[in-house]
Parts: sequence; C-alpha cells; structure tokens
Amino acid sequence: GTDIYFARQIVNERLQEAREAIPEGFGSPQLGPISSSMGLILFYYLKDEAGTRSLEELRAIQDWLVKLQLQTVQGVTEVLGIGGFEKQYQVIVNPQKLLEYGISIAELSEQIKVNGLNAGAQFIERNGEEYIIRSIGLYNQISDIRNVIIKADDGTPVFLSDLAEVKIGGAIRRGIETRNGTEEVVAGMVVKLYGENSSTVIARVEEKIEDINKSLPEGLSIVPYYEQKSLIEKCLSTVSNALFQGIALVALIIFVFLRTFNPSVIVALSIPFSVLFTMICMHYLQISANLMSFGGLAIAIGMMVDGPIVIVENVCRALQESSGKEDKKEIVIKASAELLQSIIFSILIIIVVFLPLFSLSGVEGKMFKPLAYTVALAMLGSLIYAVFLAPVLSNLLLNIKKSNGEEDTKQSAFQKAYESLLRTFTQSKMLNISTIATLLLLGVMSISFLGSEFTPTLQEGSLVIKLTAPPSTALEQTKKITQLVEKRVMKIHEVKEILSRVGRGEVGAHADPVNNAEMYIILKPKNQWKNIKTQEDLEEAVREKLEGFPGVLFNITQPIEMTVDELLEGVQADLAIKVFGDDLDSLKLNADKIAELIKKVQGARDVQVGQISGSPQLVIEPNRKQIARYGINLAEVQELIKTAIGGETVAQLYEGIKRFDIYVRFDEADRKDPEAISRLLVTAPNGVRVPLGQIANIKEIIGPRQITRENNQRFITIQANVRDRDIGSFVEEASARLDKEIKLPSGYFVTWGGQFRLQQEANKRLMIVVPLALALVFLLLYMNFNSIKNSLLILINIPLALIGGLLALLISGQNLSVPSSIGFIALFGIALENGLVLISYLEQLIQEGLELNKAVIKAALLRLRPVLMTALTTGLGLIPLLVSTGVGSEVQKPLATVVIGGLVSSTVLTLLVLPSLYKWFHEKKEGN
Repeated sequence: GTDIYFARQIVNERLQEAREAIPEGFGSPQLGPISSSMGLILFYYLKDEAGTRSLEELRAIQDWLVKLQLQTVQGVTEVLGIGGFEKQYQVIVNPQKLLEYGISIAELSEQIKVNGLNAGAQFIERNGEEYIIRSIGLYNQISDIRNVIIKADDGTPVFLSDLAEVKIGGAIRRGIETRNGTEEVVAGMVVKLYGENSSTVIARVEEKIEDINKSLPEGLSIVPYYEQKSLIEKCLSTVSNALFQGIALVALIIFVFLRTFNPSVIVALSIPFSVLFTMICMHYLQISANLMSFGGLAIAIGMMVDGPIVIVENVCRALQESSGKEDKKEIVIKASAELLQSIIFSILIIIVVFLPLFSLSGVEGKMFKPLAYTVALAMLGSLIYAVFLAPVLSNLLLNIKKSNGEEDTKQSAFQKAYESLLRTFTQSKMLNISTIATLLLLGVMSISFLGSEFTPTLQEGSLVIKLTAPPSTALEQTKKITQLVEKRVMKIHEVKEILSRVGRGEVGAHADPVNNAEMYIILKPKNQWKNIKTQEDLEEAVREKLEGFPGVLFNITQPIEMTVDELLEGVQADLAIKVFGDDLDSLKLNADKIAELIKKVQGARDVQVGQISGSPQLVIEPNRKQIARYGINLAEVQELIKTAIGGETVAQLYEGIKRFDIYVRFDEADRKDPEAISRLLVTAPNGVRVPLGQIANIKEIIGPRQITRENNQRFITIQANVRDRDIGSFVEEASARLDKEIKLPSGYFVTWGGQFRLQQEANKRLMIVVPLALALVFLLLYMNFNSIKNSLLILINIPLALIGGLLALLISGQNLSVPSSIGFIALFGIALENGLVLISYLEQLIQEGLELNKAVIKAALLRLRPVLMTALTTGLGLIPLLVSTGVGSEVQKPLATVVIGGLVSSTVLTLLVLPSLYKWFHEKKEGN
C-alpha cells in the first residue's frame, strides 16, 4: 500500500545519515534498481559458435552493446551482467623500482590520476565569435598511460613504464557463470521496473534481443535460458482451458435440464455477459490476467448461471401453467418478481462471503485478492443479467406452451421418487438427526487426519540447486565444484541444460558470497521424459547425483518459489527457523543442535544452518607506538595496504563511449602471502624505508562471515524443505521435539517462518474475518425474511456443506491450505444461495395460505430442478480444474475439490434435511 517512490525517498534520507557515520574506505550503501523481488524476469547468455572470442571480449560486448540496448526497452530498469572478465587497464607496480627511484605508491597513483584529466579555460573572442577553450588530457590508448611522467630525476623524466608493467587484463571478479559443466559463459539478467507487467516487458525484451542478434558479430548470439513469461503462459493456458471446458459443461447441463433451445440460450448467455463485464472491470481496476484472477472466473462459471436459471425455470413453469389467455409479459413479470428479492440477496450473500479474502495482506493478499475481485465482479455481472436481461429475453424468446405428456411422465417419475424420500425425512426426526450427526462426526474425524500447508507447490517446470560450499572456499574452487555437479546432473535424461551463477555479478541483485552458486536446471518438455514421470521423482534423482561432496550443502527448489521464500525470510527453502541471541558462537552451537534434530523429523530435506563464521582473515594491526618512532602517519600505512595489496582504481581510459578503469596494484609476487606482505616498505619522513612487519602485527584468524539482524537482534537461520508430508504437522512435531530436547540459554528464542508463517497469518486473519462475514450474511438473511428462525435455518447449511469438502480433501489425499479455505468460502455462498431460494418459496406458499406439510412438499418439488441445476452447473464447471494436470493446476485443485465435495453434501441436505427442519421449526407456530 506504500508508494514505491515515496518509500525510496525515505530510505535515501536514512541512507544519507548512514553514509555520514560510515568511516571512509568502507564503501557507500546505495539503493538497487526500482524493482521488486520478482523483478528478475529474463536470464540470457552470449553464445559464441566459433569459440574464438575471449571472455574479456564477450564481457565488453555484454556491457557496452547488449546491456545498453536492452536498458532502452520500456519497462526495463536495469540489466545486470555476470561472468567473463571486465576489461581493465592494469598498472602492475614493481616495488623494487619504486625503491630505486625513491617514489611511493601514493605518489605514483596521484600522478596517474592528475595526468588523465581534461581542463576548461573559458573562451576567447575572435572576429566577433566566441571560441570555447578545452585542453584534452583524457587517456584514450594504453601508450598514454605508459608515458605518464611520475617525476624528473636530474632533468631525466621517470615514466610510469619504468616503474610498472601497464597491460590490459581482467578486473577482480566475484562472480562466474558456467554452463553444462564444460564452459564458462558471459550472462545477463534483465530487471523490470516496479509495477510493470512481466509478460509485456518480456515480450518487448525478446523483440529487442532479436534485433540485437542481427547486429552482433557473426557467430555470436544472445540465448535466453530462463524467463517468467513461459510459466505465466502455461498457468494461464491451464486455467483458460479449464474455463472454456467449464463453460461447455455448464451449457450442456443447462440444455439437458431445460430440454429446449430458447431457455437454454437465455441462461447460457449470462456466462459471456458476466465474463465480459468482469474483464471490463478488471481493466479499469488494473487487475492483471493471472492464475488467480482467471481461477476466480473458473470458480464463478457455475454460479454465474444460478440467478438466470431460477428466473428462466420459474418463467417456463408459469407459462406452462397459464391458461393461454393471460398476457405473456405479465406472466413473465410476475414469475420474475416472485424470486427477484431472493436472487438479489443470494448473489449479494455470495459476494459478501468472499469479503474475507479482501482482508488478506502481504504475500497471501497479493496471491488471492485477484481471485476475490473476479468472483465478486462476475457475480455482480450475473446479478445485472438476472435482474434486467433474463426477464427481457424470456419475454422475447419464450412462448406459452403446455409441456407434452412424455416430459411430464419423465418429470413426475423422478419427482415421485424424490417425493417419497422427502416424505420419509419429513416424518422422521430420528432419521434427520442421525443423518446430521453421522455427517458431523465424519467431518470432525476427517479434520484430525488432514494436514495443513500454505499452498500446494506450483510445479514451475524448472529446478534450482542452491549450492553452498564451506565459508573459506575461493571463487575458482566453487567453480570447480559447480562444474562437477553440472556434469553429474546433465547425465539425467530429462535435463536439457544447466547454467550456474557462482558468487555475484553487479550490485543490485543476488549479492551472494563466492562460496555460493545458484544452478538453474532447464528441463526437457514432459513428452520427452523417459525414466521419470513426476517432478518430485526428478528432484530425488537430482539428490542422488549430489551425494559425495563432503562439506558442500545443497538445497533443491524452483526459481519463483526460491524468490518468494527469500522475500519472506531471507532463505531459499520452504521453512525458516530463526534462533535469536547475542553471542555468535552460542548462536552457531545451538543452531547446529537444532539442525541435527530437524534432520531426524520425517519429511525434512536440504537442512542447512546459516554460515555466520568460518571466514579466514589476514589481519594487519599497525602498532601506533612503533610508527610514531619513525614519524610515520597511520594514514600512510593504510594507503600502502589498500593500494599495494588490494589495488585501487585511480583513473579511467575512454574508447569512444566505452570507459575502462585504470587499476594500480603491486605485482602478485609481492603480496601473495603474509611473508611477502610483511616485507612491504613504508617510507618515513626522513627517507628511511621500514618493512611493514616491523611496525604492524600480521596474523591469521577465523572471523565472522556475516552478521544478520532482525529488529536489532542478532539471529541465525536454519532452513529446510519439507517433502512427502504437510508443513503444518512437520512444524508441530519439530517444535514439540525442540521444546523437549533442547534447552536454549536465557534470552535466546526460536521463531518459525517461511511458508508456515504465511499459512498461520492467513488462518489467523480468516478466523477473525470469516465470522464477521457470516454475521453480515445473517443480517442480509434477516433483512430478506424478517425472521430469525429462517435465517438460522439457512445458516445450518454451512457446517453441513463443509463436511462434504472435508471428506473430499481426505479422500483425495490433499491438505488444508489457503486455496482449500477459499473453496470453503465459495461453498458458503453456494449452500446459502440454494437454501435461500428454497425457503423463500416456502414462505411464499405459506403466505398464500397453503398448509405447512403441503407447502413443504410442493416447494421442494418445484425447486428440485433449479437446485439440482445450480449445483450441477457449479460442480461440473469446476471439474476441469479438478482433473487438470497442467502448470498451475496444483493451486486450483484443492479449491475445486472442496467445492465439488461440499456441493454433494449441501445439495442432499438442502433437498432432504432443510425442508424437514423448516417443518419442525414452524410446527408450533402453525399449531398455535
């Protein structure tokens, strides 16, 4: 709800305060691109068919051709590069030469800096014109650097080339991109601007890539290897197919029940009307077409026709029962008006029961609000159609026609069987009570057998291996390990290719240390899979290939799943356990104990403890008393350490629009180990050269790798994936064992996060908001009936409807989740709608003076067909979501399962138990 630009302004103000407090030389904190956690929308690499270009050349093409052009695409905020070597002009200083000529490293750096600048000298007037005066001093070729004069010795110039080797090389890198275990490549990552539509931006980027490929040197091309659009398109395809299949099934049911063309057309037309109405509203409300918004339409397909069904069915009945002498328009108006109030209230109730979803916030709100919007909009569209268009079309298309005897016989045979069963229920209180009690008992028992989770895992069609080597591992060693893993995994037939990002590229995203790698496994299409059938089996096959790497930790996840998990808790797994405390050593000790305990809990996979220590460091501590004896300033010592050992960028060389750093550093032989570093010479004011080892203590230690804080408290994270079991029961068992077996020091505590936290937060909010929504529903029912008895009677349908949903989840082996909770919410509305229509007609018959028993039977018989039609259209409209196996179906399936299972129980109870309960609720009143 916060404007991103306002938020960035506030953060920038705080960062300015932080910059002023950070000592010089520690770098400056800065904001990354204007994007979100899901902003990395497309990854690509440069493919050199001939294999003749160096990694430096490929990186220059990436940075100065590909990147600059892709950043011009509308909706792209940044393009990040990784891999290869950034071109650099390196000044490799010989310390012996410095000693020979009496020059310090600081003087050398300063001369390079000041001799590579342009100068402006205002202007002169000549012949009435102004001539701007510019002095060109920028470096534009390597000879310019070599010929910099550092000093003059008795009139003889000392050039930089006399003191150092000047050459072209690769900059120090902290990131590498590898491919298929055989080659190193140069890659890029496209970051979209916050608020832009991913699919639209990706399409623009792909068009631009085609144009850039035409301008690249022959044999060189940009190859995208991962982009979010494919997943989005697959998800939309899955739900769109289910949507169209649901429409077809609903239209078929309408025709089967109404058995004539014109009434079927009137009812069926409510679907395109409601869908188009929803699409128009989505456009103006800026709701994108996504898995959840389209899923909401798929849910609403069957409910869209409920109001028109009741109207048209009642109009048809009224026309058939008419004498033929009445005005058709009056019959239609009267028949429509009979149910108008009930339809308006029933559809409003469906909209109201979805209000709890609008209260969700955070990730769950982002996911499920679009579904709530589309359902509410679709039902509003169907209400408009039912109230205004259905009666008009009925008057135009329906005729006064008596039904033939064959139809009557068929209908009466079905009604006769139903009537017989209904009379049995209305005459036996024990039968009703035992039926309700049995179902309630089954429902309560089923809850104890159901697991819980946030949402089922969406199968994205790509895998990511998160590799973490020991903290002391160097970049090249991590690269070797990564390529060994790539070669192993490539032996799996279903794997198409693997690209791995080792360490980090440019600042802005994925600032991983050099002992980390993210390995993107691109899979072949499922129709080409041979030995493996499911993605879960593929994950296990990959885990087998990852065995035999001592000290290396692996976590298997998926691209978007990883991004969401990282957004939630800063980890890249399903579950994050955070241990808070003050002392780093104690945190690590207790985290290791907890990790060992978690590994023993059934379902735990990829258990890892955050690396907060184990980083080897070479610490140089200048002795202030010693340097004071020689009259040396500490700043001079620090300057030598910074430039001679670490290196320093002192200027830039321009090649047209390209800029390359000029980097000064000692030769590697003079800085490669503690002994060499201790021999570095510091010049005292009197000209005496003092070895660094005499004025500083140089020692090796194992220091902290990183320190993480949340709300100003230190913590360490244990992360884990949960497989072959629900995350709710896993956390319950693990938490109980932790409380029993591990006693934390005073002041230390544990929190459970990740998807488990999302589930808990969503459930807490729904537990508050759903009762409020039901209270509002009760108010609407009371406004409709002006009767507490009738309102309570219809609300009884809710727990009885839930039973069918719970049993359906249990039978299908699914867990309670947020999607299944939404299914229960949808079920509330459907169950209440059918009950409201039936009771409303019963009330009408009672008001007309019909005796209670006869009214109950007549109302149930006359509402049999519309109740069955609304139940079947809603249920069959969701069948495609239930049986779908496409990408995205995992999230929609629990919802469809709950609604279809609940419809079975609620329809049976509406037709058999509800009329009986109505009779018992009103017997005393009628007896009086």
